[in-house]
Amino acid sequence: MPHSAYRVGGVRIAHLIETDGPGGAERVLAHLAGALQQAGAWNVAFVPADGEGWLARELEASGVAIERFRLRRPLSPSFAHGLETAFRRHRVDLAHSHEFTMAFYGAWASRRARIPHVMTMHGSRYYAGRLRRRLALRAAIALSGRTVAVSEPLARQISRDLWLRPSRIAVIPNGVPYAPPEKTTLRAELRLGSADRLLVSVGNLYPVKGHRHLIEALSRLLPRHPRLHLAIAGRGELADALSVQARETGVADRVHLLGLRADIGAVLAAADVFALPSLSEGLPLALLEAMFAGCPIVATDVGEVGVALAHGAAGL
Repeated sequence: MPHSAYRVGGVRIAHLIETDGPGGAERVLAHLAGALQQAGAWNVAFVPADGEGWLARELEASGVAIERFRLRRPLSPSFAHGLETAFRRHRVDLAHSHEFTMAFYGAWASRRARIPHVMTMHGSRYYAGRLRRRLALRAAIALSGRTVAVSEPLARQISRDLWLRPSRIAVIPNGVPYAPPEKTTLRAELRLGSADRLLVSVGNLYPVKGHRHLIEALSRLLPRHPRLHLAIAGRGELADALSVQARETGVADRVHLLGLRADIGAVLAAADVFALPSLSEGLPLALLEAMFAGCPIVATDVGEVGVALAHGAAGL
């Protein structure tokens, strides 16, 4: 059903997130705020002033207003007060915060501004490292009208971590907008022949995404599958380390680090197999996009991945 079928004209919504790179939570926020904007709501997004800027650009292109913030220390009453003031200035009707830090501050500021607050957790367990963080998130949940997790396993984990009844956490799985299959030039870009086979992975280059295991697997597979290549779309702190690993394991000519790509549909259209080697996830958007693209899928059984793949019926 088109966005215009849902009319929310006149509602003023604030969206809050602590990062603005092209990650899963940021893309969910961009899709949600953009759809609400099309449906007639007025939206403002609070994003970090010293971030990468990707999310702000996406949102501005959709007509969403941008408020940039600086959070100089983990516990900042002045920052919370500033949020409250901004909510009042923009006459916000509802605040929606994503992940731990903004959930805490968004809940506090919303209560002070006397508006409802919704928080969504996408899979990061940053909050679980210390007791005070768990207590802070538990307090944020108490101040919020609704707490959302993007998968059943994540909801159960939050309930266990924070000593909450499972009924306190609603589950709303991630989704991706449908897009027709894209034409692709990636195989030509990588100079692959018709007999070459391309394994594709999409995700930021962070340890939790498990790409080092994928490169190790490639080195083991090549003796039996000598025409196999691996392309990884994403940017992040491990780019240099993954390049070094590929050289040291003798597969540098078979590993293609594509960096940040805006044409993920075209990247997936070039794949013979999609791989998700993550060590932890909620419900990854890259997996859903690969399913839309009709890719054969090999994935780790984390988060809601097993459910999405019908426990092996739709992928390995």
